Amino acid sequence: MAGVEMFPRGFGNVAFVLVAYCFLNFWMAFQVGKARKKYNVPYPTLYAIESENKDAKLFNCIQRGHQNSLELMPVFFLLMVLGGIRHPCACVALGSIYTVTRFFYFTGYSTGDPKNRLTIGKYGLLPLIGLMGCTISFGISLLRGPCDRKTSSGSSCYFSSSRVN
Repeated sequence: MAGVEMFPRGFGNVAFVLVAYCFLNFWMAFQVGKARKKYNVPYPTLYAIESENKDAKLFNCIQRGHQNSLELMPVFFLLMVLGGIRHPCACVALGSIYTVTRFFYFTGYSTGDPKNRLTIGKYGLLPLIGLMGCTISFGISLLRGPCDRKTSSGSSCYFSSSRVN
């Protein structure tokens, strides 16, 4: 299949981790929908107002747990895809850990006590930092590019303006 050969062995597992995160996101959205019915927060209201709804804090914690996951989703996906091109195994491991921490972040937040989101969820930053490292490594490899000659100074042509493409 055209284009598949450009991806490293194991990159398909990156796709599976991203799909797993999508399923987690769907599950969180379903939990928000259930909370809307349970706490009587109709659409299009994003957050309940405490003066109008005695269960506003409970609903808002569930909604905020999902909202925060949505806010970080594009960053996570971008880091997974780009970093996974160079380091698929590391990104699969880091992405799996991140997905698990997001589950615990959401379930902790959903208790109604925002502090509970951090019990295990606080560790979600660590895999994101690892994914940033993988993506930086990929970026550096792109800057270096293929090079099969030396510059006039005798050094390799990585990062030089006379790079061979």
